[in-house]
Formats: sequence, C-alpha cells, structure tokens
Amino acid sequence: MTDTTITRVHGRRVWDSRGRPTVEVEVTLACGVTGRAIAPAGASTGSAEALDLRDGGASFGGLDVANAVSSVNRDIADMLKGRDASGQAAIDRGMVELDGTVNRGRLGGNALVATSMAVLHAAAAAARTPIWRYLAGNQAVRIPLPEIQIFGGGAHAARRVDVQDFMVMCPGASSFAEALDWTAEIYRAAGALMKRAGKLQGVADEGGYWPAFDSNEEALDALVSAIADAGLAPGSDVGISLDIAASEFGSNGRYTLALDGRTLDTEGMVEMLGGWLANYPILSIEDPLAEDDPAGFGIFTKEYGSRCQIIGDDFLVTNAGRVARAAAAGHANAVLIKPNQAGTVTEAHEALIAGKKAGFGTIVSARSGETEDVTIAHLSIGWDAGQLKVGSFSRSERTAKWNEVLRIEESLGTQAVFSGWSALPFHH
Repeated sequence: MTDTTITRVHGRRVWDSRGRPTVEVEVTLACGVTGRAIAPAGASTGSAEALDLRDGGASFGGLDVANAVSSVNRDIADMLKGRDASGQAAIDRGMVELDGTVNRGRLGGNALVATSMAVLHAAAAAARTPIWRYLAGNQAVRIPLPEIQIFGGGAHAARRVDVQDFMVMCPGASSFAEALDWTAEIYRAAGALMKRAGKLQGVADEGGYWPAFDSNEEALDALVSAIADAGLAPGSDVGISLDIAASEFGSNGRYTLALDGRTLDTEGMVEMLGGWLANYPILSIEDPLAEDDPAGFGIFTKEYGSRCQIIGDDFLVTNAGRVARAAAAGHANAVLIKPNQAGTVTEAHEALIAGKKAGFGTIVSARSGETEDVTIAHLSIGWDAGQLKVGSFSRSERTAKWNEVLRIEESLGTQAVFSGWSALPFHH
C-alpha cells in the first residue's frame, strides 16, 4: 500500500506569461513522490471570483505574491501535513474553512488553487497513473473540442477592439490532432491576411494576433476569410467562437462600444449580437451580456440558445450554485470552468457537475496570465468536459496544454473519442 500522507508543502514565487509573479506549490508525500502546480491569473475577472492575493506597494507594480506564498508555507502547510493526499475533497474543504472568507481573500485564491492542484498531481503520481485517468477512474472520457484564439481583443489587447476573443472551434474534425492541424492553417492564413492588409502588429496577451481593425465586424470578416483561405468550410468544418466579456464595457444595462463609438442598452446589445449570428458562422458566445444583467442573458438564451452555445464566465464564476440557478432561470446553456476562479479543484468540479446536470456545455479554461502548468488539459479529459479553451495557437504557455492533450489522445490510440459536435449543448 502506497503511503499518500503529506509530509511537506512548499510554496515559492515564480513568473507567469505576462512577466508577473505567481504562486507555485510543491506537495511531497511519504512514499517519496512530489506534485507541483502553478496558479494562473486572469485579466478580465468576475466580481465574485476567488481573489488573487497580491501584496500591493511598489514592488512589481503591487503584484507581488509574498503574502500568498507565506500563506502556503505557514497556515496551509501546517494544516496539510499528515493529511492523506488521496482525499482531495476533504483537503480542499479544509483549506476553504481555514481561509474563512467568501472570496478566499485571507490566504489568497492563488495560494489555494496552486496547493489544491499540487495535491492532485501528488496523489496521481502516487497512484502511478496520469492525472486524467486518476480523475476518470473507470468512466469513459472524450478528448475535448479545442477553442482557440486567432485575434485577441478587450482586456487582452489594450481594448483595441471591444470583443475580447475571436476564436475558432473545429467540431467537423475527426480528432483533436486534426482540429489542431486545421487551426494551424487558419492561424497562418490569418497572419498572412493581416500582413497583406498592412495590419500585422504582433500578438495580444494570449498569443492571438493584435487586432488592428476599425470595427468588430472587420475582425469577424477577417476570421471567415482566414478559415476559407485555409481551405476549410466556415460553419461546417469550422465555427467561430466569441468571448464578448461584456462586463468589461457594460453595467446597469448600458454597453459602451468604444471601437464603434456608440452606447447600447440590453435590447440593442442582443440585437447587435443577433445580427452577427445571422451573418457569421458563430457557434459559441461567452458572456454576451454583463454579469449584472441576468435578464439580458435570459432574453439572449431564449432567442438563440437552440443554435448557439451561450457561456457564462464572469456571470457564473465557476460556482455550482450560480450554475444551478442560471439553468433553472434559462440564463445560459454552457459554463466556463476555471479552477482558480473557484479556488480549488473540488469546487471547480462541483460547478462542472452542476453544468452537466443541467445539460450545459462545459468548457475547462485557462486564464490570460498562464504558465507551463498543464493541469487543466488533464481536468478537461478526466472530467469529460468536452471542451478546452486555452488561448491562442502561439506562445508556449498555450501550446504546452495543446501538446499535452495531443500526447493523451495518442496514448489512447483507437480508444480515443474526440468530442467534436457532441460537446455543444444545442447538438445534444
């Protein structure tokens, strides 16, 4: 019998993809194995998500994490030593109780999530099994449909365009590997298209091209052209996915579109997005309305939920209770799952389960501030989420996750099942 007692918990400061400090945790077990994980950080954040504990002051623009690291090395380490790493739910519950705040503000959501994921890594290593298999047990799993950014906007690109992510998803592909092949061609075609137009200006936070467009529609037109230039069929092979991140430019039922120079009410916002759905092969829209506009979510979902995935992110903040309430009210048909938004692996899984119970699409997601940590690739498969959103097709903190899923798909051989269209709630 392998001894999975936790003997050491160690936190340190490391660096994320924006050159900002973040928290890494190593958990060592009595049997000698170690699990390691790193907390990511978001740019556009929901008001109710777990708080990244930052130090403030002059150092690193106030973003240092010395207090969060100290939380790991003192309070959390003291509590976890001697506990059984195979009891993930009990460990996560213990950390939440130890923190004692609604938003994880005392110890830090970044301290909690890095520790929670590190415990998972250690337990899987002790079981000598990949994390995805450790999570799945004997349950059947699918390889997720990737959602991949081609143009980055919103908070990820100095608000150069209002929409935060212009992405592609390839439900018509026969495998994850083929979906990535298609995306590589689309990404390359998009770069060539922007170069020809004299608009190639580098990349945004998540590796998508910097959006040097004069309107939001111009970005959509460019994306459709890139899909066609790559020799693929927009709408059947490949669809568009948008993250509007409406809370970033809207509140109290008013939405200010800086690029278009206009302000819309809820009705106008729904009408504008409905026009896009009519004119472009859009399969998925995330946070189409602001987090304080549940009525708008309801109107939009009622009108378009039968033909489009409507995802709550800032609106649902990976919270099982919010997901259940949204499902009952008809306010969305999909949920984004971000472990650091919830604070622990267990809470993120509970939100995913609530989504599945409601017949929602479930999408495990990275953040704009990422690292080489590949935990979410395993969560997306082990939990049979069906979809994975990591950012773009460039920059190694993104490709680390895509490449990990490629390896897992290959390891399954003929047993690998790609989710494709089955991942989308309106195709259930």
